[in-house]
Amino acid sequence: MKPIFAVGDVHGEITLLDELLENWNRERERLLFVGDLIDRGENPAAVLRRVKELSDEAEVITLKGNHEQMLLDFLEKPSEKMHYYLSQGGMETIQSLIGDSLNKKMTPEGLAKRIKEEASDLIDFIQSLPLYYEEGKYVFVHAGVDFSKRDWHDTDEHDFFWIREPFLFGKNNTGKVFIFGHTPVQNLHSDESSGIWVSEDRTRLDIDGGAVFGGELHGVVVEENVVTKSFSAKK
Repeated sequence: MKPIFAVGDVHGEITLLDELLENWNRERERLLFVGDLIDRGENPAAVLRRVKELSDEAEVITLKGNHEQMLLDFLEKPSEKMHYYLSQGGMETIQSLIGDSLNKKMTPEGLAKRIKEEASDLIDFIQSLPLYYEEGKYVFVHAGVDFSKRDWHDTDEHDFFWIREPFLFGKNNTGKVFIFGHTPVQNLHSDESSGIWVSEDRTRLDIDGGAVFGGELHGVVVEENVVTKSFSAKK
């Protein structure tokens, strides 16, 4: 197995991402993002562009997070989805995607049209992203999977994006180790610290350090049978 450098939820924090990637050995390691590149942070569009550029020149795997799906949902049904999307940090993404062309008088449909026109390559990139990546004993996923399914691969799409407690604290009989984001680790540590969270049975590793909320952006190096290194960047 070629080592994988896995990165937690970036949420637009381009400066932290660039700092974290200084630790990535692109000659030796593949790069993987567990989703939620966008919304809320410093410059979501810059993060998308950076990840797309890296994907064009190196071995990069990017998973689709719930925030990427929310952007796609907004573009498909602008009036219906806009209020919710903005409440989840979508304005930062919209502003960074269309920049100076943002006009407060634009309708939701007008905004969606502008994004599709001015950032079509980035939208196509998001649409192409998979829900999970599996190799050997490891599964990389955004939020988690449904352990109640006979086969976790049959997890409903919604749960790949959104599941929390049943995945975080349920019994894992899959024989797999899951590396994921979505739930900020501060919500799982009793002291609300920002370090990587590991489940009691050591089959789940949460690398969403809540960077956009003042925590840390985490990266871990995953090899054949063990996580060998961890790195973080914070403001």
